Amino acid sequence: MAEQRRDRRDGRGAREGGQDGPEGWRRDVLPEEARAWEALVATARRTVSEGLVVGTSGNVSVRVGETVLVTPSGVPYDRLTAEDVTGVGLDGRQVLGTLVPTSELPMHLAVFRTTEARAVVHTHAVHATAVSTLVPELPTIHYMTAALGGPVRVAPYATYGSDELAENMLRALAGRTGCLLGNHGTITYGATLDQAYDRTAQLEWMCRLWLTASSVPGLSPSLLSGGQLAEVAEKLRGYGQRG
Repeated sequence: MAEQRRDRRDGRGAREGGQDGPEGWRRDVLPEEARAWEALVATARRTVSEGLVVGTSGNVSVRVGETVLVTPSGVPYDRLTAEDVTGVGLDGRQVLGTLVPTSELPMHLAVFRTTEARAVVHTHAVHATAVSTLVPELPTIHYMTAALGGPVRVAPYATYGSDELAENMLRALAGRTGCLLGNHGTITYGATLDQAYDRTAQLEWMCRLWLTASSVPGLSPSLLSGGQLAEVAEKLRGYGQRG
């Protein structure tokens, strides 16, 4: 997944293969898209600085109207600039930029098409990925499980970037705002980039907590019941500041 760029001519993109044509040109970036791109890049860089991804693994997207801005394939996040805006329609057709979108685009679009998500974060966080190889569902080790909608499922492994992986992910996400991807990583979504990121960080932390507690010889961690999680879910509805 090396860095890929299409030819730039007078600031307008061209179709793959280098052939110019009306269907290959990209439209101008709207002000709200420019602001969203800046926030997306900051979030992508945060996944690296906080150890949730290594290199260019993982990806981030945000929806602005009917356009999905998404990190490009194989480009280090610290190299992305305001001119590198990469966006597609919900049908996957590229409408902004000249960089090739992430290879995980099918997963991102599947989330936006089937949920109220406005942002998606996918990582290769080490503890979460480790847990995805051990169990079909993250044990209910902490009450923040309720913040993701309930016990976090593991989507069966499928090749990255495939429609099969997107389908497996959607099944694991049913009634949830996050899931683990078998032998792969995590995916979470939210109403904002901050919310999607926070859910990713919480999921990784819970996976680390369960692995740590499970490693004590001769002891097994106590888990929360469905009733206890339901009580927390109800309490979380009133959590935070009221505007």
